[in-house]
Amino acid sequence: MNLLGDMEEVREEHKFNVSQLQKYLSGKLRVPSGELITVRQYSSGQSNPTFLVQSPAESFVLRKKPPGEYRVQKALFSAGFPVARPLLLCSDDAVIGTEFYLMEHVNGRIFRDIRLPGVSPAERAALYVAAVEVLARLHSLSLHELHLLDYGRGHAYCQRQVSTWTKQYQASAHQDIPAMSELSSWLGHNLPSHDDEVTLVHGDFRIDNLVFHPTEARVLAVLDWELSTTGQPMADLAYFLMPHYWPQELSLISTMGSLRGVQGVPIPEELTSVYRRCRGLECDLPPLNFHLALSVFKMAAIAQGVYARHLLGNASAPNAVEFGQIVEPLAKAALQLATGSLPGPESRLFLQSPQGQEVLRRVKDFMREHILPAQKEVAEYYERHTAASPQHWETPPVIEDLKVMAKGAGLWNLFLPAVSGLSQLDYAHIAEETGRCIYAPEVFNCQAPGNMEVLHMFGSEEQKKSWLEPLLRGEIRSCFCMTEPGVASSDATNMECSLRREGEQYVVNGTKWWSSGAGNHRCSIAIVMCKNSSTDHRHQQHSMVLVPLDTPGVTRVRPLTVFGQDDAIHGGHFEMQFDNVRVPLTNIILGEGRGFQIAQGRLGPGRLHHCMRAVGLAERSLELFCHRAAARQAFGKKLYQHEAVAHQMAEMRLLIDQSRLLTLSAAHALDTVGNRAARKQISMIKVAAARMVCHVVDCTIQVHGGAGVSGDFPLAQMYAYARTLRIADGPDEVHLSSIAQLELRDQLRTTRARL
Repeated sequence: MNLLGDMEEVREEHKFNVSQLQKYLSGKLRVPSGELITVRQYSSGQSNPTFLVQSPAESFVLRKKPPGEYRVQKALFSAGFPVARPLLLCSDDAVIGTEFYLMEHVNGRIFRDIRLPGVSPAERAALYVAAVEVLARLHSLSLHELHLLDYGRGHAYCQRQVSTWTKQYQASAHQDIPAMSELSSWLGHNLPSHDDEVTLVHGDFRIDNLVFHPTEARVLAVLDWELSTTGQPMADLAYFLMPHYWPQELSLISTMGSLRGVQGVPIPEELTSVYRRCRGLECDLPPLNFHLALSVFKMAAIAQGVYARHLLGNASAPNAVEFGQIVEPLAKAALQLATGSLPGPESRLFLQSPQGQEVLRRVKDFMREHILPAQKEVAEYYERHTAASPQHWETPPVIEDLKVMAKGAGLWNLFLPAVSGLSQLDYAHIAEETGRCIYAPEVFNCQAPGNMEVLHMFGSEEQKKSWLEPLLRGEIRSCFCMTEPGVASSDATNMECSLRREGEQYVVNGTKWWSSGAGNHRCSIAIVMCKNSSTDHRHQQHSMVLVPLDTPGVTRVRPLTVFGQDDAIHGGHFEMQFDNVRVPLTNIILGEGRGFQIAQGRLGPGRLHHCMRAVGLAERSLELFCHRAAARQAFGKKLYQHEAVAHQMAEMRLLIDQSRLLTLSAAHALDTVGNRAARKQISMIKVAAARMVCHVVDCTIQVHGGAGVSGDFPLAQMYAYARTLRIADGPDEVHLSSIAQLELRDQLRTTRARL
């Protein structure tokens, strides 16, 4: 209890004779009689006022009216359980006007906000796990060995709790609240059948009643044993988990706010698993509905009591008046927990792992602090270096500097699970964030195409050493040469660029276009899709071969434009000519005739990453839409006040969230069932995300009017990217055909299974 911001001068109603206290303590502790001690009050604590007593040499914590607290802390301290060391108990009311006890001051961290602001998500997770481990340790202690068998009444704990808090509420109620009466009745008629287990229970176990080590995720002391007794341990666990189930609108009291969406805080299932492991429990825990409802009922009764003390003028809390406003909402929330289904793991699908959450937080910080502020400098670079400049196809220096910073920060090659340790689901959330800025993926070395994935999955050791390793280090770049101008490339079996074997070499001949990134001066290697087999099997006639771009016969014919833009920031999209280009046999990837096998392995994750970046781009577009609609006025009112614009805004939100969920579902499928089994989900999101982002950006252009198609806003560039997605990685029509075939197969398979 060392947070200076948690201290205040002793309130008038709680003042006592400090000199008399010093005289009493000087004969029992190392408190000097000559120099006066100082006393300050902790602003937290409602019923038992708590004070920091300091002498020049030592600091102590004093608690008034301590029935039972001193005894239980003394027993726990003797057993090695983390509590503040109890020093003395004074039953003489003449000293300060009431009973009190003194304990050692523990120097550590107390978090008054259960969301633990100011710590990383990884540390936040560790702190919550440490808290649950201490709770499990408490419940594992033997009452007999603690000499606390008579400390409470043990059995029928839940029944007594319902009765106790009902009476306490009724004694302090200032008005009739039907929801509280209904809740009390429900609890009384639905007592759990597993009410026979008896352990020592804290009664108010929450994160702000713990003192953590100053730098480690370790509990030094559990505080405030005022409500401790013996009884059902599930009550403590449910009380600790309660903020996970609170609606966010009930977060008026900062210490008991909602934990929903707080990065790093483990979900209830994870915390329950830790609790079970620490207690050595083999069977599942019983449902917590009753205990959660009881916990919220207790909070409502306490809030009513705090408000009642405010009305009487003797409340400890400075914000006591606010407590009266939350009693009824708490009761209604408890009734929902009591009679409804608790959110289970199925409602928390698609959450990142703790590592993924931590990386996402760092990526967001990096985006906000470094990448987004550099957008103006990047734009100015291309204004200075037009298409006629030899520097036009080079990466702007500011982006190169950002790449060095990102690499140094460990935010590098995040797309590749084997390197980053992230799942596809983890990376999907990160890809969405990087999609908000057109060049952000390159800063983290996560840009298209997916050649690094191809080499990682299918490359030989020699190929990995020669090309994958420098690609992963960011020393070189690559391009993918597949689409051809002379054939309908939507049917990849039409590819005509030839590959023939001559001795110890392959000879490549043909024309490719839309080879993205080929213009960048660092682009050193291309993966080229070639036709090389006379087999009749359409999907075994093609191979992929590595072609260094400095090989004789390789020509960058021309850069192509997308809606008039050359995409120089991505290295452009080039038409490439291969005239009798000779490469060693060792440059074949996986083997002859394996091109389509490689393509399928490459396109699954790659398409998914495109889709999540599209969701991020759509979110950025919607931001621009909302700002424009709120800032501009037409026909006597703001744009957003026109129903057509408001409905458009709502439709955009629907589309974005639908696409995000569908993409995360596909990412989850990739992680759990693999690329082949996830084909339908990947094809579905490829169509849905491309259509969605195209529509969202189009709406944003429309609300911007003429400015939307100008260079003053990024919307024209965003639209060019969005519209291209409906063709890149396969046109919508191809994916729709694939979805239909897979759906028909699944439906017929289900029908046969029923028969």
